[in-house]
Amino acid sequence: MDANSTATTMAAALAILAAFVASIPVLYRLLFAGAGDKPRSKPLPPGSFGLPVVGQTLSLLRALRANTAEDWLRRRAAAYSPVSRLSFFRRPTAFLVGPAGNKFLFTSAALTTANSEAFSRMVGRRTVRDVAGEDHARVRAMMLQFLRPDALRRHVGAMDAEVRRHLDARWRGRSAVAVMPSMKALTFDVMSTVLFGLGDSDAAARRELSAEFQQLARGIWTVPLDLPFSTFRRCLAASRRGRRAVAAVIEERRAKLERGERSPADDVITHMLAGGLPDEEITDNVIFLMIAAHDTTAALITFLLRHLDANRDAYAKVLQEQVEIARGKAPGDALTWEDLSRMRYTWAAALETLRLVPTSFSILRKAVEDVEHGGYLIPKGWGVMNAMTMTHWDPDVFPDPGRFDPARFEAAALAIPPFTFVPFGGGARACPGNEFARVETLVAVHHIVTRFRWKLAAGCDGSFSRFPMPYPSQGLLIDIEPISGEINGIPRRLEKLNLVQV
Repeated sequence: MDANSTATTMAAALAILAAFVASIPVLYRLLFAGAGDKPRSKPLPPGSFGLPVVGQTLSLLRALRANTAEDWLRRRAAAYSPVSRLSFFRRPTAFLVGPAGNKFLFTSAALTTANSEAFSRMVGRRTVRDVAGEDHARVRAMMLQFLRPDALRRHVGAMDAEVRRHLDARWRGRSAVAVMPSMKALTFDVMSTVLFGLGDSDAAARRELSAEFQQLARGIWTVPLDLPFSTFRRCLAASRRGRRAVAAVIEERRAKLERGERSPADDVITHMLAGGLPDEEITDNVIFLMIAAHDTTAALITFLLRHLDANRDAYAKVLQEQVEIARGKAPGDALTWEDLSRMRYTWAAALETLRLVPTSFSILRKAVEDVEHGGYLIPKGWGVMNAMTMTHWDPDVFPDPGRFDPARFEAAALAIPPFTFVPFGGGARACPGNEFARVETLVAVHHIVTRFRWKLAAGCDGSFSRFPMPYPSQGLLIDIEPISGEINGIPRRLEKLNLVQV
């Protein structure tokens, strides 16, 4: 056996030993959960914790990767009840099904955010997700300063410019594009410009942040064993480098703020500095915003294009809506807030995409005290999770739930019961970036559908995995061709397009 093989074997043995030692306290809790001294007022949820240590984690992750998790969870709900128990990532967990479970998950004061150890190590422990009470309200208000509609209205032009630049650089002149990687790059650039104020003069900082961010994001879903040659260690090193890059931007913003060269209204970082947030907390929230605003919107745009390719009637309606907006603009004119307000069918198609393929399969919380739900006790320290597709695909709420039908979300049809459609969460901790995602998605879709035709490339079947987030096979590889006669991204002969047969 050579030295490399020996080192690899030793690293594997150490990983197994470390996992076993780390699991002993958890195994004890699993075996004796609910066996404390004081009597329980309600029974524990029905179900089982599965195999020792691993519980149902590996089984559920396999189902997510194979995109069969809905069936896996529906069988569990049918076997037990809308409230059942399992073991997920070494934590006893209550699995909730239905609108009442969603409401409890999003609004109960007895629940708090449950981050994995890998997430906390990569992103930080003082993000807006982690803090509570006045701290949470203060940080959330700072973010909303740039994410609410009246603030985003000022940034539509900047988003428009980033989308045009991206399509010119990565789509124009090509015959095929992998959509998901392309949209990830686009959403990172939009976020860097609009939220963090990193313009052309900050190109080096943007490149450095992008490279390190891609690596640290992969580490969020790794086993947190800091061993030589492990993926977690490589990602952790990228996280440290990324944090140093953010710290350099913070120092630059602080100097400009003190000299009066920058205003708190310019970007999130300067606003947080002016608000007195500590540097480490600013860094944590910057990285968290990158995670929250990056893959989610990229996945939404990618799967929207996938569904439009498969549903030509919906595609024709989206195209017609976007063509009519483009016809009313001079060549080179950026989209405006008023233009976005006219994209009603396009946003309905985006919402229907989120119903079918929510960007987060499940929301995880942790009980900070004993709490009852659905007639069962959820002990302090337990995890609590849902699965959005349990209500998104409920035929009593959405008839023929597997069919792509944007009309479900048009104004006349908006009679959806509360807490059944929850792609952005709900309650006080609803995603503060949902309006940012709407604007970014509409701007991107406008320029894609008015500049290009597309279809799935040969060999790309449109299948996808749901772990750690929805990701299509081959990144959704599509064949593209430009719509002829473009001037600055707006086709000259839009009036000649056959909107039904495109």
